[in-house]
Amino acid sequence: MSDVFGFLRPCRHHLGPELHARWSAHLCGLCLTLRDEAGQLARVTTHVDALVVSVLTEAQGVGGGREAGPCPLRGMRSAAVVTGDGARLAASTALLLAADRVADHVDDRDGPFASRPAAAVGDRVATRWARAGSATAAGIGFDPAALLAVPARQREVEGGVATLDRVTVPTERAVGAALAHTAVLAGRPENAEPLDEAGRLLGRLAHLLDAVTDRSADAASGRWNPLEATGTSTADALERCRETVAGIGAALRRVTLDPGPARRLAHQLLVHESGRAVARAEGDLRGSGPEPPLAPWDPSRPPDEPDEPDEPDEEVPDEPGHTGPRRLGPERGLLAGCAAAAGLCCTGQLCCSEEFADPWTGQPRQGRCADCIDCTSCSCDCCDCCSSCGDGDCCCSCDCGS
Repeated sequence: MSDVFGFLRPCRHHLGPELHARWSAHLCGLCLTLRDEAGQLARVTTHVDALVVSVLTEAQGVGGGREAGPCPLRGMRSAAVVTGDGARLAASTALLLAADRVADHVDDRDGPFASRPAAAVGDRVATRWARAGSATAAGIGFDPAALLAVPARQREVEGGVATLDRVTVPTERAVGAALAHTAVLAGRPENAEPLDEAGRLLGRLAHLLDAVTDRSADAASGRWNPLEATGTSTADALERCRETVAGIGAALRRVTLDPGPARRLAHQLLVHESGRAVARAEGDLRGSGPEPPLAPWDPSRPPDEPDEPDEPDEEVPDEPGHTGPRRLGPERGLLAGCAAAAGLCCTGQLCCSEEFADPWTGQPRQGRCADCIDCTSCSCDCCDCCSSCGDGDCCCSCDCGS
């Protein structure tokens, strides 16, 4: 079984300020819940796909939150984060899926677990995460059987003659069960069936996209790939992906969600980001995927090398009587600047701050995460965006009159 999760990559330009802030609150809430439920190491299992569970729970009226303290990954800023049963269900899902992946790699003795000592450590970590995920699930009444059974069922499928539909069933059942339980937490049984369908389709999409993107690498390494094993062409698999995205949208339209940012965020993640994931896979296969933008500040640039901006810096006085490039901090020499740069790296500001002071010049810089990598569709016509949803549920960052 391959790593089939992590294909949703929401971009701040696609989400807009309001939805991005809500997405960040769910992301931080999941990370902190993982720490509380399974220890600091478990925070590495945080991934965007599991956030769908937390977002859907809030969109059905089950919410909770608290103020979190400063964190290096937020540039040492405090923030309001989402907590509660939705975050716990997302944490349980993330832990169980991560345990499955680690256990699978340990069994295959590949990647970082190729050596026996590393495999032994990986086995202990997977066991610990599986126990923690199961305990968290039990605390919110969720049966983790479908998630725990994924590795064994997947190996059984891979060991026999299988169709592509049968190959994706274990993942479909696991994701469907997680999404359907959000309706149980919210006390909305009428939502369970369409959410189970949406979850199954999301699991199918994740599995198919993983098979498409890993096909060449799997062939080179001799690993099992569902497309090769079932004689499915890449074009056919991508067409199935597009049909699956349409099915997710249709299932979500049958779910009763409360109006508000959580509803729009759920729609954005499940429908629009799923569609972008398919388009991204197609672009990668054509070799026309987007190039990562250059960061405004490059740590490899010598401190005495002047910047070459496209436009001159804005002339804003830092204090009365001073003119020149706007500065957020003091100018420093080589050694002091290196020490400041190390501080930026250790506190996460270099990556995650919207704006920070260049350690040598004091001029404002953007963090490396301030610009998204997948921005090929950032400029869109707002009303086209809303009408493409097909249900009038606008999740765009602008006012389309809905």
